[in-house]
Amino acid sequence: MLTKILDENAVHRFSRYLEKGEKFVLTAHLSPDGDAIGSALGMAHYLSEQGKERVHVIVPNDFPAFLKWMPGAEDVLIYNKYPDYAEQLIREADVIINLDFNEPKRIGDLAPLVEAASGRKVMIDHHLYPAPDFCRLVISHPELSSTCELVFRLLCAMKAYDDISRNAAECLYTGMMTDTGAFSYNSNRADIYVIIGELIKKGIDKDAIYRQVYQVYSESRMRLMGYTMNEKMKVYPAQQAALITLTSDELRRYHYKTGDTEGFVNMPLDIDGIVFSVFIREDPDYAKVSLRSVGSFPCNRFAMRYFNGGGHKNASGGEFYGTLEEAIRTFEQGLAEFNPTHFTETAEEAQAV
Repeated sequence: MLTKILDENAVHRFSRYLEKGEKFVLTAHLSPDGDAIGSALGMAHYLSEQGKERVHVIVPNDFPAFLKWMPGAEDVLIYNKYPDYAEQLIREADVIINLDFNEPKRIGDLAPLVEAASGRKVMIDHHLYPAPDFCRLVISHPELSSTCELVFRLLCAMKAYDDISRNAAECLYTGMMTDTGAFSYNSNRADIYVIIGELIKKGIDKDAIYRQVYQVYSESRMRLMGYTMNEKMKVYPAQQAALITLTSDELRRYHYKTGDTEGFVNMPLDIDGIVFSVFIREDPDYAKVSLRSVGSFPCNRFAMRYFNGGGHKNASGGEFYGTLEEAIRTFEQGLAEFNPTHFTETAEEAQAV
């Protein structure tokens, strides 16, 4: 039995939107991860199975190869490849469901198109601080493990559990698994495992899903991982922290493809005594920052303070507009000012994250 957390009025309004809607667009954030793709595809499968014939998932840019096995992934529309068609679909949609992001800037160049669209807009998300006035209906629960968990709960609250197909269940499980590091963080609630049991009843093979996501990497990715751990990881023992950096040239040397650095940020946390890990990857226009922590240290606050980011207490991200060297200096300055070894969390702060 799942704990009831969703507002009944919000559930009813969402259900009415779906009943009345005929043309649906589902969006997710830049550099889509498993939760973004999983929640969008999970909801798209449900809508299609309810007889909705015009359902499109549109994401700003491409997503990792290790997610492309997911049912329906071949139909996801990549905006930066087909901008004109995507713009037409967004303009014509009568319902736009925004999944796994809390503010328009998270969808990059899609943002002005979605904001200008006349269709009813819904946000379904589990990140802190949802933007006001972006969507007509906001269903936001930062306490949940993933947006996929929220989608599952929403469908159940709509009494639609029986209508969740195996395809939808595989997508929703994938998002729950990836957004918790295979249930190694942000997953210490009994309800999560109740949901896993219900998804298994739909016929998913959770072991096969794990292999598809975590055990299908290329030789180049494995060599990049070895190089990264040996040459590019710096440990700060006094601060119980670690930093990994990779330049654009280094990524090219190892034939980098989207998703090849997935999970790198977690690896230093296997070192005894390390509670905070940051990975900074140089992209063409900015540096992409991933942050992870264990225990009480809130890496999302570090992300907000120093890298224009945010996220969850133990898993967050951000961006840095400047050189990689400047990003490293900013990280080290942050360590001096916001030191994991000296951090003490109050009860109020624990509630806030």
